[in-house]
Amino acid sequence: MLDEDKDDIHPLFAGAPSSASFKKLRKRIVRYTREAIEQYGMIERGARWLVCLSGGKDSYTLLAVLHELKWRGLLPVDILACNLDQGQPGFPATVLPEFLERMGVEHRIEYQDTYSIVKDKVPAGRTYCALCSRLRRGNLYRIAREEGCSAVVLGHHRDDILETFFMNLFHGGRLATMPPKLVNEEGDLFVYRPLAHVAEEDCEKFAKAMNYPIIPCDLCGSQDGLQRQQVKQILDQWEKNSPGRRQVMFRALMNARPSHLLDPKLFDFAGLELGSVKFEADSDLPPKLR
Repeated sequence: MLDEDKDDIHPLFAGAPSSASFKKLRKRIVRYTREAIEQYGMIERGARWLVCLSGGKDSYTLLAVLHELKWRGLLPVDILACNLDQGQPGFPATVLPEFLERMGVEHRIEYQDTYSIVKDKVPAGRTYCALCSRLRRGNLYRIAREEGCSAVVLGHHRDDILETFFMNLFHGGRLATMPPKLVNEEGDLFVYRPLAHVAEEDCEKFAKAMNYPIIPCDLCGSQDGLQRQQVKQILDQWEKNSPGRRQVMFRALMNARPSHLLDPKLFDFAGLELGSVKFEADSDLPPKLR
């Protein structure tokens, strides 16, 4: 188990607030991250991970927590931090290298002008996210192979996963989201999301408390009307009206019942026979609806 009474911490936590609330926040994030790593079988002893660092609050949180776990002997993998400078005008190119050098974190900074490609290929008024993401992911896969890494590790958190689920539900006509662990299309790399159980609010509080040098994304973040922003607003309103709703919905993603959905590829409805079901037909309904 995590020794939560240990006071010394990794250099990435240097200067951390000494308040009880911050200590609880740090321990919670570390605990949830370790929980996801173990639950989804991410650890390959002796492996090398390419940890993607965008300069946003989520990737800083990911980097710090993974190094915390490794420093405590709970994550037996090598970590290589990587930032892909995509050539966005005004991007502060020295911020991340200086930060990583100061923290003593092994890293690679890669420059690839995908910004110009996205601006050229995407029609005016359309969102850049899809093409930008594909180009970024392709470069990260290449870098991972060049560096001998078996996994590309991303900073997507619980709320990213929920938002993607509802985007697929509302706009894609399917029940799907970003899984905590998958294999890329070529079949030679894992993609991990160790923050899958961590709330965005916790990442924001943590990065702010640590005063990490946040770099905003000015490519897509400045566009209005993005589907993800709309979904986020819906979830924010639900959370406001019913605190804890996000966590309930997230637990639902971990508790799928194929026999109570409608996909015949996941459950053999045609072959279902009387006497073959071991529970009552309404057993999965909430108690108030039974």
